Amino acid sequence: MNILHLDENHPLLIDQLATLGHTNHEDYTSSKAEIEAKIHEYDGFIIRSRFRIDADFLAKATNLKFIGRVGAGLENIDCEFAEQQGIHLISAPEGNRNAVGEHALGMLLSLMNKLNKADYEVRNGKWLREANRGFELDGQTVGIIGYGNMGKAFAKKLRGFDVEVLFYDLKENIGDENATQVSLSELQDRATVLSLHTPQTSRTLNMINKKFIQGFKHPFWFINTARGKSVVTHDLMKALLSGKILGAGLDVLEYEKSSFENLFNDNQMPEAFKYLIQAENVLLSPHVAGWTKESKERLAQTIVDKIKTHFH
Repeated sequence: MNILHLDENHPLLIDQLATLGHTNHEDYTSSKAEIEAKIHEYDGFIIRSRFRIDADFLAKATNLKFIGRVGAGLENIDCEFAEQQGIHLISAPEGNRNAVGEHALGMLLSLMNKLNKADYEVRNGKWLREANRGFELDGQTVGIIGYGNMGKAFAKKLRGFDVEVLFYDLKENIGDENATQVSLSELQDRATVLSLHTPQTSRTLNMINKKFIQGFKHPFWFINTARGKSVVTHDLMKALLSGKILGAGLDVLEYEKSSFENLFNDNQMPEAFKYLIQAENVLLSPHVAGWTKESKERLAQTIVDKIKTHFH
């Protein structure tokens, strides 16, 4: 097959596909329109997040057999139209689930122990021990929303702690030795930690809003390594100010993607984001939870293995 690579990935992806007999072409710079003009020449293409794959694009891909997404989510692809066209969709959530689980745990421990705040203060000549007295994870009730690859990986990481792990998921009867499945209302009644591991869908858009947060019985720590648009940032800010949310670790933001850097340049920074970047109980990272040296290789290998399984 002729395969077009639209983003740079681990070299094993091209090397192993070539060994399987496929022809690889790389184009990391052309515009979407320029790619559309030649996409009919290809049997498959591999992408991370360079641009949205919409119905117009797919309609021009008249010979396309598959799309490989080097990552977990497929929200940037018109999946329904692709499936109508008989295009096989391949993603790789198995490839970076361990990285996401570790990142979520790292964020939680850093927040609870005020590590980012304490580090900044020590570097600036402040030795404030009582002000940096932390909280222990042992004894907490951790609630996970979304128990797919990422949620399961996070639950597995928690096995070394004396915590109760609950989860809510739309699929039924998927509990395991690492977590107990409960209703959303029970999770809200019991959880003191919430970690989000859901894809971006119409159901999860703006899911973490004022009403949702107020539904929790206890103040809680919040971790989001999933999708930024699942959280209404203004409502998160209000909950942090009121103490309903004790601290937030955010690897994703509703403001990310191409417009993020502009927030710092054009005086249009939202009030809620101004608050997040100065809040001592907020930890931010640039959508890198699944972005490790190991996951880069593992994601590429997962795509190769799935192409091999489906087409050989």
